[in-house]
Formats: sequence, structure tokens, C-alpha cells
Amino acid sequence: MSTFPKRTAILVGGGPAPGINSVIGAATIRAILSGSEVIGLKDGFKWIMRGDISHVMTLTIDSISRIHFRGGSHIGISRDNPTKDKKYLENAVSSLLRLNVDQLITIGGDDTAFSAYRIEQVADGRVRVAHVPKTIDNDLDLPEAISTFGFQTARHLGVDIIKNIMTDAKTTSRWYFVVTMGRKAGHLALGIGKSAGTTLTLIPEEFDGKNIKLDQLVDLLVGAIIKRRSYGRSDGVAIIAEGLVELMDPNEFKQIMNIERDEHNNIRLAEINFGEILKGRVQERLTSFNLKSTIVAKNIGYELRCADPIPYDMEYCRDLGFMAAKFLTDGGSGALVSIQDGKFVPLYFKKIIDPKTKRMRIRMVDIESETYHVAHRYMIRLKKEDFADAHELAKYAATAGISLDEFRKQFEYLVQSDVGDLSGDDGVAILEKETNGTNNKSSNVK
Repeated sequence: MSTFPKRTAILVGGGPAPGINSVIGAATIRAILSGSEVIGLKDGFKWIMRGDISHVMTLTIDSISRIHFRGGSHIGISRDNPTKDKKYLENAVSSLLRLNVDQLITIGGDDTAFSAYRIEQVADGRVRVAHVPKTIDNDLDLPEAISTFGFQTARHLGVDIIKNIMTDAKTTSRWYFVVTMGRKAGHLALGIGKSAGTTLTLIPEEFDGKNIKLDQLVDLLVGAIIKRRSYGRSDGVAIIAEGLVELMDPNEFKQIMNIERDEHNNIRLAEINFGEILKGRVQERLTSFNLKSTIVAKNIGYELRCADPIPYDMEYCRDLGFMAAKFLTDGGSGALVSIQDGKFVPLYFKKIIDPKTKRMRIRMVDIESETYHVAHRYMIRLKKEDFADAHELAKYAATAGISLDEFRKQFEYLVQSDVGDLSGDDGVAILEKETNGTNNKSSNVK
């Protein structure tokens, strides 16, 4: 009697990310070579959670052998959530059993991972489950320095876009406010901003999970514009993580309260024209100083999600797909697939579920790390050292057309907890001044 599984099913949930097809292809090949039939469940959990088993696709080695070069998902994708109702979970498990599936590979982010966890619980051994972590946000709680797949490609393409925008900004003497994807964490925004060397990057982590007032974000941007202009540059590019919206004080930002939410109760951030809102408020604030700046608001995210994966993600995702199939074939279940130091390590659902939220833990940017400090230090924005140097502060006050005391009164609150402050780092401070537009290395630097 064969010990091989009867049938392996693969599905993709959440939003697209480069590398999905690499996972599908590698998992299919590995499962077939182990003696299993493989099917793709079209559109994630959408159909099977409703008891519909007609939306399936037979996957063969011939049909998937070259899909790893391409972005998107060969078997579709959806955000349908089987955990919303016990009946949906029961339908999903029943559908898998009706399809003669006893191995399930899910590909997705934290919401899909939680769905996989619940499916495995309800199946109670009848269906073994492995989850492959996917998100361009890089926010799943993997071990340090291990990316979620798709992140590296998204950052790579994002930097290429921003490189052109930076050239346009300098050529036309305008500012760009670029809002990037990243629901909870600022990894993608910071990765793009730091790599490209943009003027500044604003991410949720620097606000320590507290409610953010819209005026605070506006002042951060206005302060950067004033500082930059004080050194003769009227252009700049600010990268802004969309996840800042979820930390907005609802009393300050009522425009978003009636926004549509997805099947996992997440705000549809892409539908909020955050960049335009900031643009309008910043221009109003600049007008109060008799300053004018041309600002262009732009979102990037959808351009990144279905890009063809770079070789890093192609190779990484083929490893993940192969190990997901092997893990199930070897009798494993209930784990997220990870590759650590070149070796497969299963991260079991029970150990990585947050006991408070009952969801997968989210990995945030560590703002205490040297990596973040370097990024922050290269940003052109108001910092503690500016308010300790009367000579520098006088420049900014003169640019704003107000007294030094008034400038301090209006902006010093921004740096009371300057998370990127590094004492004694004069070399980087000098380079920052050069970037601002002066080559005078004898400048009074604090």
C-alpha cells in the first residue's frame, strides 16, 4: 500500500507578491516527484469556504515548469476569510476532503497564515497544512534578517522608480510625497528610502504605536522642506509608509473613519489618498510662512506586487516551495516554512500566534538598531542637534521668515524624542550638510 499522499492542494491568499509562481512551481514538482497529484485552488479560500469544489486547476510539471520567471499568481488570489464564520471553516475542510486532498500548502501573509492555522485545527489530522510566508511588507515574525518573499523584489523595483522621481524632483525643483505599501510596519518604505537616499522617510515605528496627529506629520514634512531650502535646495522626495494612517488620531483625521474594510477587517489603505491630504495641508502650512512649494503626491505599491521576481526571490521561493512539499510528504503539519542559515526550519503555528491578538505576530522595524540610526542620520529633517546650534537654527528661522524663538516654539516639539539621534557622529552630520547643498566642511556641526 502506498505511503504517498493522495492529493496536494495549493492556494494563495491576501495580496500579490513577486515569487508566488516560484513557490507554486517548486512545490508542485516536489510533490509530484513524491507520488502526489497536485491541484491549484483558484482564488484562495473564496470557493472552498462556500463548499464549491469546481474552481480547481490540475498542476503538472509541464504546465508550471517556467512560471517562476513571472509575477502574479498562476492560480489566482483572494482575501476571502474562512475564519469569519465557523461554517466557512467547516466548508473549507469538507471541500478539501471531497477533493481527496490530505495535504494543503497555503501561500500568504499574516491573515492567510492564521486561516491556515485554523484549517489545520478543524481538520484535526485529516489534512496536513504548511504555510509559506508572503508579503512585500516584510512584517511576518521571521527570525532576524530573514525576508518575507517578495520584499526584495518590491524594494528593488521601488528604488528604480524612486531613482527616476528623485531626478525629476531635482530637475523641476519640486517635492514628491511618495506613499508606499506597508500596513503595520515600515520595512518597505525604509528599505526603499534608505537604499535610494531619499530626503526623508516616515514610518509608523518612530511614533511608538501612539496616536499620531495629522499636524505632526505636516510639521515633520514642512520642517524638512524649510531645512532643505535653507541650503539652497527647493526639491526633495519624502517616502511615507501607508501604515501611518492606522495610527492617526481619529479625532484629527475623521476623513478615514468610514473607509471600506477588507474581509480581514483591515482598512483598504490604498483607497485613502493620503499623499494628497498631506500635500494640501503642507502647502497650507508653508503659505503661513509665505513659502510656496510645488508638491506631487504619488502612491507606489500596485506596481511592485506583480512584478517579475528578481533572482533572489526566484531562488528563495523555489527553496520555500520545495521544503513546504517535502515537510508535508514527510508527515509534518501545522507550521510556517522558513529557511535559516541555508536550512529548513519549521515555525509551528502554536508558537508564533500572538496570544493577545490570536493572529500571527507582526515584525516591526527596530528603531533602536544601528541600521535604523544610519537611515535616520542620512535623512534631511529637523533633529535635536539643529535646536542645539543657534547658527543653524537661525538659518531655518530666516527661511521661514520668523524669529528664532518662534521657530523653536513651532517645531522643537518634533525632536523631543528623536529616535534616530546618535551622539558624536559628526562625520555623518557633515555629509548631511554636503547633501543639503554645501561643501563647506568647516561648517559649525553639532
